[in-house]
Amino acid sequence: MPLSDKYPHWVGLIYVFNLIVGTGALTLPAAFASAGWLFSTFMLMLLCFVSFINVTFVIESMACANATIEWRRIQSHKIDESEVSHSTDSERETTSTEETAILSTQRTKRYYSLNRKVELGEMAALYLSKTGHVFFFVSLCVYLFGDLTIYAAASGKTLVNLSCRSSNNSENFTEYCWDDTGVTKMDIYRMYVTVFGLLIGPFTYFNVQKTKYLQMFTVSVRWIAFTIMLTLACVRLLKYGQQGHPGLINLVEVPALAGSSVYSFMCHHSLPGLIAPFSSKNRIMLKISYDFFLICAFYLLLSLTGSFAFESLDVLYSLNFIQTGDSGTVMKIVGFFLAAFPLFPMSTSFPIIAITLQANLTHLFVNCIERRGFFVRRLLFPTLAVFPPIILALSTHNLKTLIEVTGSYAGVIVQYIVPAVLVINARKRCLRDFGSISHRYTSPFKHYAWFCFVILWALLCIIFVTVDFIINH
Repeated sequence: MPLSDKYPHWVGLIYVFNLIVGTGALTLPAAFASAGWLFSTFMLMLLCFVSFINVTFVIESMACANATIEWRRIQSHKIDESEVSHSTDSERETTSTEETAILSTQRTKRYYSLNRKVELGEMAALYLSKTGHVFFFVSLCVYLFGDLTIYAAASGKTLVNLSCRSSNNSENFTEYCWDDTGVTKMDIYRMYVTVFGLLIGPFTYFNVQKTKYLQMFTVSVRWIAFTIMLTLACVRLLKYGQQGHPGLINLVEVPALAGSSVYSFMCHHSLPGLIAPFSSKNRIMLKISYDFFLICAFYLLLSLTGSFAFESLDVLYSLNFIQTGDSGTVMKIVGFFLAAFPLFPMSTSFPIIAITLQANLTHLFVNCIERRGFFVRRLLFPTLAVFPPIILALSTHNLKTLIEVTGSYAGVIVQYIVPAVLVINARKRCLRDFGSISHRYTSPFKHYAWFCFVILWALLCIIFVTVDFIINH
């Protein structure tokens, strides 16, 4: 990777932090309060820990993939050992000769690096069977599909709550949007979702990427909004006392909490692209653990203040700050900003996620593309990436169900099962090729029991959601 593309580790950690803490954090407080504040506190910390375990699995798998790709290049005689030593950066040893074709445990460690960006899909192609490879891409496509649906539905719901008259029940979309009209909130919601799709969807047909300044603007708006929400919730507690009375534990709402938490800690599918440009990768797992500690603390603070400051919480937390009645002009403006701010990151992220979904659909049906050419590549797949999520969003405004399904099914597979299966297969391959799997990027959770724990935890999350759907639907 060119030196100009690298950035200091602290910049990389900020990128990881901002990737994880997105609009998904706005769905946590309602699920947190519903599941019981005491149980949710421990559950959130446990989910954060399991998510971090899988981050270390992704990092180790990426290092193994770098080693495997490098070793294949050597074996194919495209380069010799002396070229390998000079093509790598300062993290590798520089003393190597052609005689290193006879590998030893000590000398093969230098093949493990994080210099090359190897995406999860590439790792799946390296270490999984053809069936496993396809299963990974299908799971990722389903997750991205759910993500796009949530963004479209959340945008429509936000606009409805901003433009329609206030109500004690923001989830009741059968009531009229305005008095003395025959237009319901659901009608207006569908209109907004359609407009959102028509305005944002076309960007999927082009090679759209976030610019540096757009990222800075989006991140600034997000953190200004989160800071104001925390401040207002604390002021509300000090001024009015405890308004919300969440219980200690409510197992019925665990699926919603699990889905929302998985959704809020998701970064694994984008992690390789953020890690590779780190200028220094020493103790990278320890550094990322600081991010997860801060994120968990932030989520707990946001959820606890919201749970006790408001008598009831909307599924999208920002909607609780819409000011009505005798509120001053300044507070009404602040409330409008907080309620509207999710539209900024969702509007900028939607085409990026849609392009990612399009790329994965392309990978799944690569043979079809080779036969059909331009129409399939430039028109069909972008359309498949945009229209189905918009159509699904038009049929329901129930964010809670969408988040449960997306987070607790596809999200669990992408965040838990895929990294665990990848690292096990990567270790087997590297042990066979190099005779050792011990290197600086080995996960501290390298015992096989951790793999079993992650898989069992993933299955437990899926069972919880399935049972909930059977009982409530």
